[in-house]
Amino acid sequence: MLTTTYVPGAPNWLDLGTPDPDASAAFYAAVFGWQHRSAGPEAGGYGFFQQDGGTVAGIGPLTEESAGASWRVYFHTPDADATAKAVEQAGGSVRIAPSDVFAFGRAAAFVDPAGADFAVWQPGETAGLDLVAVPGSLARTELYTTDANTAKAFYGAVFSWQTRDVPMGPGLTYTILTPAGAGPAAAHGGLMQLPQANLDAGSTPEWHPYFEVSDCDATFATATDSGATALMPVTEAPGIGRFAMLLDPLGAFFAIITTARG
Repeated sequence: MLTTTYVPGAPNWLDLGTPDPDASAAFYAAVFGWQHRSAGPEAGGYGFFQQDGGTVAGIGPLTEESAGASWRVYFHTPDADATAKAVEQAGGSVRIAPSDVFAFGRAAAFVDPAGADFAVWQPGETAGLDLVAVPGSLARTELYTTDANTAKAFYGAVFSWQTRDVPMGPGLTYTILTPAGAGPAAAHGGLMQLPQANLDAGSTPEWHPYFEVSDCDATFATATDSGATALMPVTEAPGIGRFAMLLDPLGAFFAIITTARG
């Protein structure tokens, strides 16, 4: 379970890159009730999604012509420069070199060996998101990849994550991810191999955010009524909860979950 007591390797930031920040802000306001706050004129259009006065995500305009709308997951690091070296040594590549974000922290973005984009946040004045694991905030992160074994080795080398494989049916395995040295209750997500059918449909390796909601069925209905495309309808996963997967109106993937309690 995510907490705001961030440890190395745990997700600690999340932001949406979008070709139309105003349209994206309106959609997520309708679905989650988020408020959009600008980070100021010096921030290049970057801003924050907030709930009850706490930041639950960032949002900004796309900076690459060929890019499409997407969510980017950031993981805590005590040293972004050292992580950049570890990424390259493990077979990944640096997409955006480590740089300071005013006094708030230091960030860098990378691509893993299979092509999935991810980032790191080295805290300065900002440790990370103000709210996680409560309705309307990040609940978990998942990687869908074309090479699960390589992904486990790569992220193990970069973040020293602990992994546990769980059979999901014929030919499918889900790998639970936990920060180094943490117990099972601190698991922050998982990874799994993309099924061939998804690859045939054009799926590519990606990190996906799951947002906690109080009522998955009601939120799913609100999202689709507001222009989202359903990728997976609401599904019950015993012991995990009810979840669904969607594309927002501008094409960014996200998922919602009502986590099983007790």
